[in-house]
Parts: sequence; structure tokens; C-alpha cells
Amino acid sequence: MEAVINVVVPVFGVILSGYGAGRLGILGPESSEALNRFVYYGALPPLLFVSMASVAPEAIFNWSFAGAYLGGILIVSGLSFFLSKYLFGHDLPSLSIHGMTAIYGNTGYMGIPLSLVAFGPEAVVPAAVATVINSAIVIGVVTALVEVGQNRVQGLAIVRDVLRALVRNPLLVASVAGILISVIGLPLPKPIETFCRILGGAAGPGALFAIGLFLVGRSFRGHAGEVAAMVLLKLVAQPLATLALVIILFPMTPLWAGMAILLAALPSGANVFVIALRYNTYVEQSSAAILFSTCISVVSVALVLVFMGGG
Repeated sequence: MEAVINVVVPVFGVILSGYGAGRLGILGPESSEALNRFVYYGALPPLLFVSMASVAPEAIFNWSFAGAYLGGILIVSGLSFFLSKYLFGHDLPSLSIHGMTAIYGNTGYMGIPLSLVAFGPEAVVPAAVATVINSAIVIGVVTALVEVGQNRVQGLAIVRDVLRALVRNPLLVASVAGILISVIGLPLPKPIETFCRILGGAAGPGALFAIGLFLVGRSFRGHAGEVAAMVLLKLVAQPLATLALVIILFPMTPLWAGMAILLAALPSGANVFVIALRYNTYVEQSSAAILFSTCISVVSVALVLVFMGGG
């Protein structure tokens, strides 16, 4: 429990700091969008690039771990899309962000430090791999779906416009570039690596602070059912689905198996809010789900650690 509190409380504290700054009038309503644009275009791309360039190719292509973690994502995505489409009646952009909120865990800013505290340095590698999967696959697919859903043109024109948007997407380009550097085995020059880590270090705090600013004056009573569904899918359904896949289909070492389950149990990551606000889609619901899943994860993640025998 102490390991969870040491990681979750600071994350919640940054959100609360942003809320306080907005509530006291230190920063106005437009500050959330401006800060979010900085994170999206300035801080997150170098973070994704250096993170993926620093992970060994054999770790990226650990097929059992990737199969279990991605399998859990696919199962929960299906459940989320079904609920969003047929229960809440959303269109493709909204159900895409709904699904991302239910599967995109805070593997970078909670998973890596929590793994280090609970299980030691060897647990950082699977946390980094999960971050790569989230960044390169989840962000890429969700971005493509939102682009398709918001595009009004038909036929080949929509394919052209979507591909053009993806090629220009800084998060996807940075992820792919980092993976290519890793696969080629090209070492990053120290000044470039340091630059990326300094600028990328602002991504997590900046996104969390922007969430707090956005929450000022918002009421989520009309979205309670949707928020509850996303939180339950993220904190309950995804770790259970991953556990089943680890037991049935993807046997691996106890550390990697445990880490797959723990990483699947993490609350929704702040980058969901970055994408939602970038496309002005499903922003209130996703930000509320990030906040509540982060608070509840103090208990849910602690239970996973007890089950794993860590923490």
C-alpha cells in the first residue's frame, strides 16, 4: 500500500494543483488548452521518441508479454465499443476516446516508478514495453479512428486525408522514429537524449496540471454512468482479462506475468485527455474518468500488489 500511495498521491496532487490554480484565478480557462497544446506538440513527442529509442528490440518484441497485454486491451476495447455504441449512443470519435480511456493506463508516470519501488530495477523493462505499446499502438489506432470519424469526405479522399493526418501526427511520428532507432541499434547522441528527456519530462506534469485546470467549474453528474463504465473497465475488466490470458494462452516468467497484470490495472493515463482535447471530443467524460480512476487506484492497485506478493 505504501508503494502505491507514494506514486498515486503525487499524481493526484498535480491534478489538484491545476484545479487550485484555476479556482483561484491564477490561470484562466484558456490556460488548459494552451498547456495541452504544449504537451501535445512540444513535450510528448520527444518523450515518446527517447523512451522507445532506449528500449532494447528484444524487449519490445517479447511476444508473450505483448500478447497478454495487447489481448487485454483488445478484449476491453470490444466491451467499451459495445457499451459506447449501443448503451450511450456515441459516434466513432467519441467511442474511440471512450475506449482509449478504458484501456490506456498510466504506465509511464505511475507504472515505471511503481514497478521500481515494488519489485526493483528488473521490473522497469516490462513497464517500458507497456509504455511503448500504449504510445505506438493505442495512440496510433485511436488517432486514426478519430480522424476517420471526423472526416466528412468519402471514398479514396478519406483514405488520403487520414494518411496525411497520421503522417503529420507528432506522437505517431515520434513513436515510429524511436522504434526504428532501437531496431537499427543506433545510439542517441548524448545532447539529443538529454534534450528529449528534459523537454519530455514536462509532458506528464503538464498534462495532469491541464486536467486540473479543465475541471474548474465542470459538473459531471450527467455523465456519471459513462464515467463509471470507463473506470470499471479500466480498473477491473482489463486486469482480469490480462490475468486470464496470462494463465491460459501466454505463459511467461512470474515477474513478467505479474507486471502484465499490474500494468493493466493502472488508472487511465493523462495522455487520453491530451488526445481528447486535441480533437475536442469526449473531453469532460475522459477527464473525469482519469481523475476518479486515479483516486480509486490507491485501493485497486494495492489489491493487485497484495495478490502478486509485492509492495
